[in-house]
Amino acid sequence: MEASRHETTLWQDLRTLPLEYWILFWGTLVNRFGNFVMPFMTLYLRHEREVGHGNYQEWMIGLVLSTYGAGSLVSGILGGYLSDRIGRRATMMWSCFGGAFFMLLLSQAQGLPALMGCVFMMALLTALYNPAASALIADLVPPALRVRAYSCQRLAVNTGFAAGMAAAGFMVRYSFSWLFIGDAVTTLVMGFAAWFGLRTRVSPPSDNHGWSHALRHMKTNPPFQLAVVSSFLVALVFTQISSSFGLQATSKAGLNDQAYGYLLALNGLLVVLFELPLTSFTRRFPPPRIMAAGYALVGIGLGLNAFGATVPVLVTSMVILTLGEIVSFPISNGYLAGLAPDDMRGRYQGVISMTWSGATLFGPSVGLAVYQRNPLMLWVATLVLSWVAAAFIWSTRSKAGNPASS
Repeated sequence: MEASRHETTLWQDLRTLPLEYWILFWGTLVNRFGNFVMPFMTLYLRHEREVGHGNYQEWMIGLVLSTYGAGSLVSGILGGYLSDRIGRRATMMWSCFGGAFFMLLLSQAQGLPALMGCVFMMALLTALYNPAASALIADLVPPALRVRAYSCQRLAVNTGFAAGMAAAGFMVRYSFSWLFIGDAVTTLVMGFAAWFGLRTRVSPPSDNHGWSHALRHMKTNPPFQLAVVSSFLVALVFTQISSSFGLQATSKAGLNDQAYGYLLALNGLLVVLFELPLTSFTRRFPPPRIMAAGYALVGIGLGLNAFGATVPVLVTSMVILTLGEIVSFPISNGYLAGLAPDDMRGRYQGVISMTWSGATLFGPSVGLAVYQRNPLMLWVATLVLSWVAAAFIWSTRSKAGNPASS
């Protein structure tokens, strides 16, 4: 019975998606292509120190990066509220135009307080985009096509980011200023795409736009509560890919920076090649079951590093955890969107955004501290946390049916 509702092909589903969705898709791809600055922020601040524009010590660089996480965390609260209050389109425009302004301002900032202030505001504004865009996709796309839609959106994110990093590596050879300009311009492109390509949806009059009403509703939604906990746990695990896993590959296995880059590129390549076609199979099953399987695979992938730092282990680890990612994440987006009432979808997405921002804020530092003490302990912990997350999301099947209908 479950499979009978999904007999359409991938191409038929993509042709069914509305024009506004495709405007959002291409705008997101361009925007993610231009995500130049933050991945190179450490190198930029070290360069500023070398040329005498600031005495930025390592702890200061870490503080600036943590400020970005703090801004993103606060943005989940504000972005969820604004998405429901003033609309998805308006929130995205504020995000893009405001983010571009502070991006350019950041390029001129000197001194730690100015840097932290600009980074915080840039993170706060640019991250407003995430709950608004996720809620808009659920508005535009019927439940049966949401897995496809969210998979396409992830395709845009991963393709844009991968191409953008290659372009940024070329641009930084000439001047770091081009990174700030390019990032701001591509963010403005998304802002104008929202301005001219998306229509305003007027929310019905309601006194329920505040957070207090939404939180009361979430307290009566056990499947969402379990999904939030599992999302935070798997996000903590996933943040190790850009932190502790890097030390495992370079310091322990002896890979150089280029080889480590190829290892990370393997993740993006597998996502781009296999995620969208794989949804034809995964969407046939109840979302909690597929999400649990994916979370468990992520844990197995990272947990394999407990067997030692060798190239075969690292590659196998990356392949298995990427399989878990492409199995669970598109299904997760559609499922979580289906758990939210229409008039609270932005705030629900804001909470999910906060789980990932919170994990990004704390996960790398905690993971690195554990890794420095005992690497085996960290990799076992990633396995355990992922399987606990899988158990939480699996248990939602006994709390509700299939809200996402995806």
